[in-house]
Amino acid sequence: MKFQLDQPQGGNTISRHDGQCVWVNGEPHKQSLLVPWAGVVQAWPVARFEDLTEAHFAQILALKPELVIFGSGAKIRFPRPALYRSLIEARIGIETMDLAAACRTYNVLASEGRAVLAALLLECE
Repeated sequence: MKFQLDQPQGGNTISRHDGQCVWVNGEPHKQSLLVPWAGVVQAWPVARFEDLTEAHFAQILALKPELVIFGSGAKIRFPRPALYRSLIEARIGIETMDLAAACRTYNVLASEGRAVLAALLLECE
């Protein structure tokens, strides 16, 4: 019997999170970040939920995902729809979850080969 490690079809995997840090492909990130299904993980310059602007969601739009998983931090909080209007108009789905659920959901969807992007808010205290 031959054993092979399953590798996700996407290029990025969230391997761990603890609320203050998220590890993507084994690399720690201590600030908010965008994790595309494949390609470069990007810093997302937002430190607090209250600081979210349309420009933050425009940065997501530029990566052209089919679905965005927004990890809103330790608890689930929904941004105003006006902030992500550009995603709606481009017919890009967005789901909001707490950070832990967002990390799990992203990994499942990325492993299925979906063009998913995790927008993870790590709030600086």
